[in-house]
Amino acid sequence: MQDEEIVNSNERSGGLVVLAVDDEVPALEELAYLLGADSRVGTVLKADNAHTALNILNGRQLRDARDGAATPPRGLVNPLTGMRIADRTDVDVVFLDIRMPGLDGLELAKCFSSMVVQPSVVFVTAHDDRAVDAYEIGAVDYLLKPLRAERLGASLTRIIETRSAPQGEAGRDDPGDDEVIPVELAGTTKLVPRSSVRYVEAQGDYARLHTADGQSHLVRIPLSVLEERWREVGFVRIHRSFLVSLPLVTELRLSGSGYVVRVGTGAEQAELPVSRRHTRELKDRLVRATKQAWSQR
Repeated sequence: MQDEEIVNSNERSGGLVVLAVDDEVPALEELAYLLGADSRVGTVLKADNAHTALNILNGRQLRDARDGAATPPRGLVNPLTGMRIADRTDVDVVFLDIRMPGLDGLELAKCFSSMVVQPSVVFVTAHDDRAVDAYEIGAVDYLLKPLRAERLGASLTRIIETRSAPQGEAGRDDPGDDEVIPVELAGTTKLVPRSSVRYVEAQGDYARLHTADGQSHLVRIPLSVLEERWREVGFVRIHRSFLVSLPLVTELRLSGSGYVVRVGTGAEQAELPVSRRHTRELKDRLVRATKQAWSQR
């Protein structure tokens, strides 16, 4: 394969420039086709290995805004080859397989940390056991094969929302922004607003979202990842198995077996255990939230 191949040659004004990377040609062609079929994507590039992907990123580096000259690629990428990567590129998003010969997808994504302006990263893989690693290095999404157009579309929506955030806030949750979590069930992708989630329950490497309407949704995201991502928007860990939305806690009380909290009101309320190690933090955050609410009256 050539270092760069334009799959979608239509020049869509303002469309995303995306790079698909997969060592399996049929999977790469399918991903490129689905990306090119989305009207929000302007150009699709393909690479069947990490080395080619880095060449594409280097070849499409943006010129320095101060002097109009292209700056030399910098930032060590691979200690074995000494290959370097450009500071910035016009590639908006890289869709990466994880298991590839040579430099794998996770290692390739880590290379982007040397860039001044980094492309968004979405992993597309047949394996669901690397989600924690993917989100820890800042992946926007984690898609499982076989890939569906609806699920890919939801990922592109999230990417566009992330990239439109104010500079310095990309990849972080603003309390005013309501993140949407794609949930897959029986071939259908449902978009669940974070604001509708009352509490989250750990189920192995998965998490179950319990929403205000009494429904629950299983997602392939560990509880620890959601705890980190949602801490600044009011979610707090109360137990090794539970994460709750602090504004929805209506009661904290001591029972015979320890502290418990009530979340929500009416018929859909839930009573959840609070472990001893999380009791102090929960109390402190409840007090701070109450004081803040009264100070704003």
